[in-house]
Amino acid sequence: MSDNDNIRKYSSQVVDGIEAAPGRAMLRAVGFTDADFKKPQIGIASTWAMVTPCNMHIDVLAREAEKGANAAGGKAVIFNTITISDGIANGTEGMKYSLVSREIIADSIEAVAGCEGFDGLVAVGGCDKNMPGCIIGMARLNRPSIFVYGGTIKPGGGNTDIISVFEAVGRHARGELSEIQVKQIEEVAIPGPGSCGGMYTANTMASAIEALGMSLPGSSAQEAVGQEKLSDCERAGRQVLELLRQDIKPSDIMTKKAFENSIRVVIALGGSTNAVLHLIAMAHSIGVEVTLDDFVRLGKVTPLLADVRPSGKYMMSELVAIGGIQPLMKRMLDAGMLHGDVMASRSSCPSTSPSKRTPTSSC
Repeated sequence: MSDNDNIRKYSSQVVDGIEAAPGRAMLRAVGFTDADFKKPQIGIASTWAMVTPCNMHIDVLAREAEKGANAAGGKAVIFNTITISDGIANGTEGMKYSLVSREIIADSIEAVAGCEGFDGLVAVGGCDKNMPGCIIGMARLNRPSIFVYGGTIKPGGGNTDIISVFEAVGRHARGELSEIQVKQIEEVAIPGPGSCGGMYTANTMASAIEALGMSLPGSSAQEAVGQEKLSDCERAGRQVLELLRQDIKPSDIMTKKAFENSIRVVIALGGSTNAVLHLIAMAHSIGVEVTLDDFVRLGKVTPLLADVRPSGKYMMSELVAIGGIQPLMKRMLDAGMLHGDVMASRSSCPSTSPSKRTPTSSC
């Protein structure tokens, strides 16, 4: 028996044996070779869509994760799930679909991966609901998994972002700006791909997921467009094969202590209150009890340390420039605010191999 046979727990049920010939025939049409049928299959869940700038570039990122998984000895298969945009739907009937979409995303990832027999997963998300949706889907399956954040948007003209537009609408209602002035801000505030540029729900959840240990160190604090984010995706594809070999699953990573670390990082960042409902749902999906009382308890002893929009003045891109949340987590760990005896999808030190003994903030 080869090493690959030991980590093909699910794909072997789909493609091995004479009875699986019809399935193999269909997979040959999408690019499988004889050699691929003996490799662990890695599902790459892409939330690509042109409905929002948060996700418009994720098809490219999914391809990078595919390259990484293939280079590490797996056979990657990209599949899609949906996304919607609160930023677009805000104030309309469309918001009735917003939270529901999180469950649809989780359901679709679980359904595709479960049906197709993927041995491991990489999910690439970039907007409010698809990020916790990806984690919930991976938690339900409990197969070696890594989440990749699509990255934050660059600042718009005049250091603006989406909230600048909302504020401009409010100032127009008060008679402080003309319709033409509002349009001028509207035209420059969103310069391209990436999630809203402050500590809104997307960047909050990216930081929370990194602190939880379900993404690679640094993934939450990268711009959407650039070599750093491409490398993050490629490394995630490679790393999921290492998780497979070590049999490290979401249930090993998403513990009560890990959720407490995540909650405290969100509080220190002044993150979105949407993190409360998402983290509780994520914990429930893996069988960990997290309640509102945990946020109250930890909030009483965790200081606000970041001055990031919307409660502060700085953009996420400026937090990226000073190292993201890793320096913050290191300081919090040194101050006894974080649990150091938790596992992550990879250690914080890029040169260190993943280990069940490696604390999330080990360097």
